[in-house]
Amino acid sequence: MSVSAISDDSFDADVLASDKPVIVDFWAEWCGPCKQVSAHFEALADELGDKVKVVKINIDDNPLTAGRFGVRGLPTFMIFEKGNVTATHLGAMSKTRMVEWLKESAPSVA
Repeated sequence: MSVSAISDDSFDADVLASDKPVIVDFWAEWCGPCKQVSAHFEALADELGDKVKVVKINIDDNPLTAGRFGVRGLPTFMIFEKGNVTATHLGAMSKTRMVEWLKESAPSVA
């Protein structure tokens, strides 16, 4: 499974209405750390894509969603379950740490 790009317009349907946990990567083209973790995020989607939905949203192109959820720094990762934010992480992570954080924050993924 691959990472899906979402938008302000599709956020509610793609994330809040999802029947499985969703991990969202809030990123921007100019963000160096965002580019560094991009490969890790893709690998996470490949590894856990059947248990969790993996999406990313460019905050420059979609500022409403970033503002709605108080994104202040990049990259910001959020886990949503049943329409609610259950965990937030600011900053880059290794793929191993990303998987650990996801499993800690969304036990249904473990």
